[in-house]
Amino acid sequence: MEWLNYHHLLYFWTVAREGGLMPAGKVLRLSHSTLSAQIHALETALGEQLFTRVGRKLELTEMGRIVWRYADEIFTLGRELVETVQGRSTGHPLRFTVGIVDVVPKLVVARLLAPALELDEPVQLVCREAPYDSLLAELATHALDLVVSDAPVPAGSHVRAYHHLLEETGVTLFGTRELVKEYREGFPDSLAGAPVVLPLEQLPLRRALDQWFERVGVTPRVVAACEDSALLKTLGAGGIGLFPGATVMTGEIESTYGVRALGSLEGVSQRFYAISVERRLKHPAVVAITETARQRVFADRRSG
Repeated sequence: MEWLNYHHLLYFWTVAREGGLMPAGKVLRLSHSTLSAQIHALETALGEQLFTRVGRKLELTEMGRIVWRYADEIFTLGRELVETVQGRSTGHPLRFTVGIVDVVPKLVVARLLAPALELDEPVQLVCREAPYDSLLAELATHALDLVVSDAPVPAGSHVRAYHHLLEETGVTLFGTRELVKEYREGFPDSLAGAPVVLPLEQLPLRRALDQWFERVGVTPRVVAACEDSALLKTLGAGGIGLFPGATVMTGEIESTYGVRALGSLEGVSQRFYAISVERRLKHPAVVAITETARQRVFADRRSG
């Protein structure tokens, strides 16, 4: 088994953190040439180039960024270990980095992540929004603690991960007071030709909506299609058309966007998942989120 030289890793981490060999040399009290040689030794041991020179500056390569994230975690934990053994508080909140698939409604995200902010220990929540595939890639390199998605881990995924159901909710159509008044009578037949703002065609919710429209025998007029759920609601709130939202968030959607619920779509539902890798199973924030969701989903099914 090959062992990592942590002195070399420390030198690399410091150079990356300080932004170059000279400033890192002042911190470590080592010469420019010594640091360069130590980093080269680390690159040789790993078989990867960690820095590339751009002009007079050193920049991390893609592999260098991955190694830096591991090194940052290693030395942060090491510092906290010493402080804990010596009976001192670390003085730092628990960092919790979450990737959010960009189509997941932001009001739903706030509801799902709330348990992490209710822990006894302070939590620093960091949210990143991106497409699903990009977030799974970050999850695989442990750059994220959790991904919140509207779909489970796809079959055949190269990322070893698992998913937990966080929320299962019906879908309701919303609109301005004027639109709701116009289309309430005779719902859902009244939706024939009605203006609607819907998700993009390739998204799971859009496919479910199209199937529902076909099932009830109505063809609305799609005036806009959006990938971002917040933009979809904002456009709908502006009065250009009716729009879908999670039934469980009806109160929040009405108060936030100043709209009214028109009616629920029977048989249409949305699911939201927490996706994590096995190494992160014990993160207190992940545990709080999944345990709260498990109790909520179980209670909803039992009451139903």
